Amino acid sequence: MKKVFSRPRTLKDVPFHYCSGCGHSITHRLIAEAIDELGIADRTIGIPPAGCAVIAYNYFDIDMLEAPHGRGCAVATGMKRVLPDRIIFSYQGDGDLAAIGTAETFHAANRGENITVLFINNAVYGMTGGQMAPTTLLGQTSTTTPPGRTAVLDGHPVHFSEVLATLAGAVYVERCAVNSPANIARAKRAIRKAFQYQMQDRGFSLVEILSQCPTNWKMRPTDACRWVDEVMTKEFPLGVIKDLQAKG
Repeated sequence: MKKVFSRPRTLKDVPFHYCSGCGHSITHRLIAEAIDELGIADRTIGIPPAGCAVIAYNYFDIDMLEAPHGRGCAVATGMKRVLPDRIIFSYQGDGDLAAIGTAETFHAANRGENITVLFINNAVYGMTGGQMAPTTLLGQTSTTTPPGRTAVLDGHPVHFSEVLATLAGAVYVERCAVNSPANIARAKRAIRKAFQYQMQDRGFSLVEILSQCPTNWKMRPTDACRWVDEVMTKEFPLGVIKDLQAKG
């Protein structure tokens, strides 16, 4: 019998620690598949975040280097400048990238650092208990916004991908999701493209991935997947935000 589906070689055969229904495990697989298909496992270095994916090095069978909270793009910049022949990616959540790491991310993009950034947006601080994140939606409840986020008290959700897309050094920015088979397929294509742009020395690429978080959203996994489509994508629309190569 022909085998048509198997574990990617770059993904270790160990159980994930993520909550049931979380999008991190799906995204990990997509990254591993892209690395395998591009044949770059022997020269890829991943940089895990502080947050739910802090032990991502347990899952990927490639070189990994832990970064302090928010400093993923700074560490990736140093790694790429010292080892320009390597494929460097940082894997960061919304608090890691868009809160404490705002400056590092912004200026890496502005300089056009030839790195790949994978930005997981689940609209809360997942690992530490579900506090409000920069991407928490207006009206969304969290442990630090029990009545729901308000613009007057808490400000508006930050559209970080759109902000980075305004910078000259950013060559490719796309927002995807991993809540349905169709969206998962699109997310994989985006991740693969981001790696390919780095391989072509084009500059800074970022793929934002909307990820369901049933535990902190206090929803069943199926309801969390539906909430991404019905609510979250209204605030954070899916699609290509910037692609300089596509323009010629």
